[in-house]
Amino acid sequence: MAGTPANAHVRPYGGWACNRGFRRLGGSCAAVAVPPGGYLDAAGDDWDCERGSVRSQDACAPVEVPPHAFLEPRGRSWDCERGYRRVERACVAVAVPPNGYLAATGDRWACERGYRADGDRCERLVVPAHAYLAGTGNEWECERGYRREGGLCSAVEVPPHGHLNASGHDWTCARGYRKGSTCAAVVLPPNAHLDDAGDGWSCDPGHRRVGDACAPG
Repeated sequence: MAGTPANAHVRPYGGWACNRGFRRLGGSCAAVAVPPGGYLDAAGDDWDCERGSVRSQDACAPVEVPPHAFLEPRGRSWDCERGYRRVERACVAVAVPPNGYLAATGDRWACERGYRADGDRCERLVVPAHAYLAGTGNEWECERGYRREGGLCSAVEVPPHGHLNASGHDWTCARGYRKGSTCAAVVLPPNAHLDDAGDGWSCDPGHRRVGDACAPG
C-alpha cells in the first residue's frame, strides 16, 4: 500500500500500524530501544523490565533487596521475611516479648492467651470473679447474669416480672410489663390489647386512641 512507512504493515480495515518492536513516531515507525534487563511488552511498542528490576527513565535499575528480605511476586519490590518488619528500606527483627508470639502476618507480635499487650510487653490478664477469658484470650467478659463495672463483675439485679436479656448482662421485662427502674404492669384501657413489643398497648379494631383511652371510630 502506497504511503506505508518502513517497518509497518497494512491494517485489515485500512491504514497502517508499526511492526512489533517499533512505535509510531509521526508518519514513520521508530525502533523501540530496549535497555539491558528489559523486554518488549505484550503490545510490542514499548518495553518493561525483567523480574528483579524496575524502570528508571530509559534504563532498568535492579531492585535493591536488603538482608532478610525477598522479591515480591511481581519482582518490582521486596517484602521482609517472617519475623522481620519493614523500617524504611531495611528489615528489622521483630522483638517478641516473653509470653508473646509472632502473629500470622509475621511482621508483628501478639500476646498469648491470658495476656494483654502493654507497650512492648505482655502483661498477665487479671480475670475477676464471675468472668472468663473471651475471644482470643486477650480480654475477659462477665458470665451470664453479671455485668462489667470497672474491673469487676457485679450481679445483675433482676426485678420481679423481669428476666435476663439475650446478652445476659442486663435485664428486660416480661410481656405485659414496661421497663423503668423496675417492671411496671402495662395498664390496658377498655377495648385495647398489648402491642407487638408487649410493653405498650394498641386499640382494638374499630377503635382509635384518644389520650389514654380507646374510643369508637
